[in-house]
Amino acid sequence: MDPFVASVGALSVLSAAQHERIRSCLKSETYPEGTLLATQGKTRLAGLYMLKEGMLEAYFEEGGKKILTLSLRPGDVYGGISLLMNGRMSIRTVRVLEAAVVLLLPADDFLQLCDVEQAFRQQFVDAFAKRMADEAYAVKVTESQAFQFLSAVAPFSFLPDDIIEQTAGQLSMRYSPRDRTMLYQGVSKVDRLYIVQRGAAEIFYEEAGRKTMAAPLGEGDIYGGISLLMNDGKSVRTLRTVEDCFFFTLPAPVFLALCRQHGVLTEYFTDIFGKRMLNRTYASIIARSLHPGEEGVQLFDQPVHQFIAKELVACDGRDTIQQAAEAMSRHRCSAILVRDASAGQVGLVTDHDLRNKVIAKGLEIASPVAQIMSFPLQSVAAGALVFEALLAMTQANVKHLAVTDPNGEVVGIITNRDLINAQTRSPLFLVREILSARAPDDIMNISDQLARLIQGLMHSGAKAKNITRMITTVSDAVLQRIVAFVLAEMEPPPVPFAFMVLGSEGRREQTLKTDQDNAIVFQDIEEDGALERAQRYFLQFGERVCNMLDRAGYAFCEGEVMAMNPRWCQPLAAWKNYFQSWIHAADPKDLLEASIFFDFRCGYGDGALLVELRRYLLDALTGWSGFFRHLVENALHFKPPLGFFRNFVVASKGEHRNALDLKAAVMPIVDIARVYGLKHRVDATNTIERIAQLRQLGVFSEEAANELDLAYGFLMQMRFSHQVAAIVNDRQPPDNHINPKQLPPVERTMLKEIFKRIEKYQTQLSFDFTGTP
Repeated sequence: MDPFVASVGALSVLSAAQHERIRSCLKSETYPEGTLLATQGKTRLAGLYMLKEGMLEAYFEEGGKKILTLSLRPGDVYGGISLLMNGRMSIRTVRVLEAAVVLLLPADDFLQLCDVEQAFRQQFVDAFAKRMADEAYAVKVTESQAFQFLSAVAPFSFLPDDIIEQTAGQLSMRYSPRDRTMLYQGVSKVDRLYIVQRGAAEIFYEEAGRKTMAAPLGEGDIYGGISLLMNDGKSVRTLRTVEDCFFFTLPAPVFLALCRQHGVLTEYFTDIFGKRMLNRTYASIIARSLHPGEEGVQLFDQPVHQFIAKELVACDGRDTIQQAAEAMSRHRCSAILVRDASAGQVGLVTDHDLRNKVIAKGLEIASPVAQIMSFPLQSVAAGALVFEALLAMTQANVKHLAVTDPNGEVVGIITNRDLINAQTRSPLFLVREILSARAPDDIMNISDQLARLIQGLMHSGAKAKNITRMITTVSDAVLQRIVAFVLAEMEPPPVPFAFMVLGSEGRREQTLKTDQDNAIVFQDIEEDGALERAQRYFLQFGERVCNMLDRAGYAFCEGEVMAMNPRWCQPLAAWKNYFQSWIHAADPKDLLEASIFFDFRCGYGDGALLVELRRYLLDALTGWSGFFRHLVENALHFKPPLGFFRNFVVASKGEHRNALDLKAAVMPIVDIARVYGLKHRVDATNTIERIAQLRQLGVFSEEAANELDLAYGFLMQMRFSHQVAAIVNDRQPPDNHINPKQLPPVERTMLKEIFKRIEKYQTQLSFDFTGTP
């Protein structure tokens, strides 16, 4: 037996018989100094390199420089990780430093050995996992693998190359050993999309201690899309590894933003969900696993007529195919009803018919549309349940159904995608109307529609966090459409910019009583003249947007914290200076007006500007305990409205005499989450998300996080109930003031208990940051 083979550390776990087998497979090669053996991301390795004599170096290349260099000496090996984890593509560049003798174990022999010798394979897996813990290494490996990998994974493969490349840059690599449960159905929060890069996993449901509806996940398979899009980020199945697994992961905010920008992604996952829901077993399990009354399967018990479009798009059978297609395009619909009086028939033409019967067969577009319509018409009664409509679609193998009234007259058309997207009392239909609006007047005064949607959600038992999420979705859609209208009337922006939303909108916590809090951040400009021109442009832009938002029901901010205010329309460098001055403020009063700016997010535009601003903010906070002391002192100004004898403290005069201000009551929880969140570099701005991340970091105990979560939810639920009643029942503008004497006894007791809990956590906040209770 060759003594060198036995001396190679990587082979030490193998038997003498395996050493002998390896020796028979080895090929010896001699390389002079300077020889390039492999180039990172380009060279497909022929096998495992074992260095017998000389010296090699392995490194990553970045900007013409070597980084993360690894020296290889006799007895060292290279290529195992690349062969196992990177599709045989070399992870690093390898060059000969001193004339070398290399023994090559062919790739197929190496991989067969890994299959039969788990300990041998595991040492490469462990080495890779250890190196991936090094952020610099992980970034380089991910960069080298991600684009090529993602380009071959549906539905990302449907995206343009530049979008795939941008998305690949957002991926991270995560390792999980075999037999590890990563997510639990109905319990775990899915905060990222998982794509299996190497290894095998399974997803399943657990009922009475046994697995049902199990499905394997292999390389290129995805988990988390349906949970993020359809189940408020709660895992709909349990995810468990079967083998050692490496996953590419994409952060949830990045994935959801991609879905908003590229409908093909949303369609892919909603189509999968829709097809699965047609399986009664799947639908039954999902219905039990989702939270009752909240977004999800609740829609399957709703009548179909709630989800059909207001306007029925129809044409005459004698119209030409071109005229019918133009009408479909004009109304942005995927089907048109065809009435053919001469034949006494009613049929349907879909975009599928146009592709298969006209384009594919070269049919003349001047032909009568009746020639390609589908009939007899597949229909469902307006009172039928959504679940029944979906079953009718799958039985007839169609994606469109006509909806008929009790007299058999067609009153609308519904598609499978309409039904999947139409979660219970969802804002999606309202959002669709907003985003397809052709003029600003089409989206003015939406508060009544929004209030009724919220009323439906509340009657279904939805939680406050889902209601605020719905309001945010609608508000974001309004802003995006308004910005589009304004930009269409102006010259293109001179530099990239971000329309920043602040306060409750920045936290995604708007209620029906809300005003504007926004600002503009634009890219830094060196030249003074160009800077002045850019500021004039963005001020004009901000003024138009803010005026339209006011007309749409989002009132002007009384404190003038709006993009139309020159003070809040500034380049990135100016915003960094603002935060620097707030952080170094000498007096708590200097921070009172500024707290709203610490809850910001991108409402429209270049989000990278705000990512940079947030990174600057969190870095600037390090070591400035005085800032947190001032922030806490301001937060403690808002005390729960309980008197010495635990009675409610209410207004004694004025418009809201004998009433509590619920907005002021909920602010201490917002402040607590904000202070601890900024201290511990939590990226989230939403209060519930901050609390959840602080629990994960160990800053909040399980008990504290649950109590704050429940308290916040209860107070927000009470605000919504009060505001909806004002708009829908009393036809009055909404406010935040309630008379506690008009509440049921149970709610009054609950309110007092919540205020006592808030006092407890305010005391802890004061002790943690000021040293005094």
